[in-house]
Amino acid sequence: MALTYWKRAAIALLGSIAIPALAAAQESPLTIGMSTTPTTLDPHEDSSAPNSATSRHIWDSLVNLTGTSGSAPELATEWKLIDPTHWEFKLRDGVTFHDGSKFDAADVVASLLRARDKPSQGFASYTRNIANVTSTDSLTIVVETKVPDPLILNSLSRIRIISADCAQAPVQDFDGGKCAVGTGAFSFVSYAPGSSLKLKRNDAYYAGASDWSEVNLRFLPDDGARLASLLSNEIDVIEALPADGMARVEASDKLQVINGRSSRFVYMGMDVSRDVSPFVTASDGSPLQKNPLKDERVRRAMLMSINRPAIVDRVMQKNGTVADQYVAEGYAGHSKDVAPVTYDPASAKALLAEAGYPDGFGLTLHGPAGRYVKDTEVLQAVGQMFTRIGIKSKVEVLPWSMYSDSYSKGSYSTFLGSWGVNTGETTNPTVALTATRDEKKGTGRYNGGGISDPAIDEVLAKATSTLEEADRLPLLEELSTLAFSKLWLLPMHYENVVLGAKKSVTYETRGDKYTLAYYVKPAK
Repeated sequence: MALTYWKRAAIALLGSIAIPALAAAQESPLTIGMSTTPTTLDPHEDSSAPNSATSRHIWDSLVNLTGTSGSAPELATEWKLIDPTHWEFKLRDGVTFHDGSKFDAADVVASLLRARDKPSQGFASYTRNIANVTSTDSLTIVVETKVPDPLILNSLSRIRIISADCAQAPVQDFDGGKCAVGTGAFSFVSYAPGSSLKLKRNDAYYAGASDWSEVNLRFLPDDGARLASLLSNEIDVIEALPADGMARVEASDKLQVINGRSSRFVYMGMDVSRDVSPFVTASDGSPLQKNPLKDERVRRAMLMSINRPAIVDRVMQKNGTVADQYVAEGYAGHSKDVAPVTYDPASAKALLAEAGYPDGFGLTLHGPAGRYVKDTEVLQAVGQMFTRIGIKSKVEVLPWSMYSDSYSKGSYSTFLGSWGVNTGETTNPTVALTATRDEKKGTGRYNGGGISDPAIDEVLAKATSTLEEADRLPLLEELSTLAFSKLWLLPMHYENVVLGAKKSVTYETRGDKYTLAYYVKPAK
């Protein structure tokens, strides 16, 4: 491994001498203001959207997840189902890593197994059905699944392909740049955690070189700072254009608002597993020896107390759509059997009393700051609405880098969460959010409330091993019915995609809300 690494380093050094002058003479740099800070550059450590979007600049996957959740060739040019549990992939010939070394099947095998076996289990939702990965020659690999898996292509699109040399490398080698070597459209220049990631164009990219010689991803979770950077001409594109800055952008003759639909589902999660929950008290603040969140009537009262249309309209300034289940009508798994819960604070108070809490109780709500659209403000509004029905609430928000791991591990009693439903159907969020947490099965990785419903697990097992769409569709609908009839999660809204940009560029938004520099184009 050491010999290969130094050989690659020598090739990279030669490339750095020859290329920059040519690239700089041809194209302009691009700066993007990202709304959330990734926690690491290691592409297999955590599958959160900020990490996945950032890693996509440096690394490719076997399959490309398109902006509309389709599957297209990337490092694999074609694939076929050999039998219900074996998929064969033909790899793209002539692809090289940024350091000039050749890409082949060994890199794919190492990457998929690393993502599956990493202690963090950040990709368990996508790797849980992978039994083995083998190569039959340098450009052919076979993925064996434990059961027939209708979503394996979508799952493989989430896993970035690294060099086999870095299969055993720690997170620090990726953050420091040593292993931040991919086949993607841009190569690593420098990374300042919490601040920026600087990249340069990969002129040998198999899909064609980017329009931008350099890319600077600046991590600006503060809405005001991100907007100010756009208005002052420092940045070309910003994610999550703050609603209160939209009028200023629209009034500018040099800036534009770019809108699109998102598949991101936002919800309130609750501790439904512990008999005593750490952030629940009696109404007077004294300890409460019974967890009210385990009672479906309490959960229903909580949702009835939230004026979701008002939150979307006023707090989010129409940058969202009220949700009642994982996916909206028209998507696979939307269930007509899920009755929408309407805003009714009077009935909510009555339901609380029926559940044995006429005086309510105390509750701390946790959430991230700057991760979702108006997340802090949304959480504060929810806290006020809970308080009006007797659930005396206080709100604590943390930076995403501190919050992300804690909420998924179940550290909180009530928390704001979200999931990008990029498969366009319901097994994907079920596996991650409401299936019983089981590291061996790879389920429940982000089930922060400790939900464990045998009926959900049983239907999920059938839905994820059924290949025929006609047989699968009613199972997908049943997953929604089971999750939201019992309100294991409180559905809040689907986020819209709203970007701010200079008029000198164009960009087509994606359902997963990723902002990818390669697809930003100069305006004609």
